[in-house]
Amino acid sequence: MTTQNLAFRMIDYFAGDARRINHFIKVHGYARLIGLAEGLDVRALGILEAAALVHDIGIKPSEAKYGNCAGHLQELEGPPVAEAMLTELGFAEEVVDRVSYLVGHHHSYGQIDGLDYQILVEADFLVNVIEGGMSADQIISIRERIFKTASGRSILDSLTQTGG
Repeated sequence: MTTQNLAFRMIDYFAGDARRINHFIKVHGYARLIGLAEGLDVRALGILEAAALVHDIGIKPSEAKYGNCAGHLQELEGPPVAEAMLTELGFAEEVVDRVSYLVGHHHSYGQIDGLDYQILVEADFLVNVIEGGMSADQIISIRERIFKTASGRSILDSLTQTGG
């Protein structure tokens, strides 16, 4: 199945919530751009793109169950929903497994275990830095602690004019 179908499914999933739809679309765009720049192969790029589209899928069940969508709750509630959606759309089992892992860890920055995971975190931060109105000091700290790819750092520097 294609990430295009997944993107439309996610738009339906978050129907009426333009902010969240815009967020995952932007994360997907940055993730794809960084993934291509960093030389991910087709398989890894597909996993990354799928993960970028569904990374925040745990927000809705977290809000319904707990009344908030803190990162650790998203990581807890997101994987089963992502697995169901990806499986229904016909994604291969190994893709479903890795995407579900990424959804379940995308707020756990000390556990990054692959370039797909690193890029997903960077893409999410690129969007969150702008959407969250972070200070220059916060951005510099995030750049030094989180960003590892040359292309991710370059984009962050261009967006914020605080680094490098």
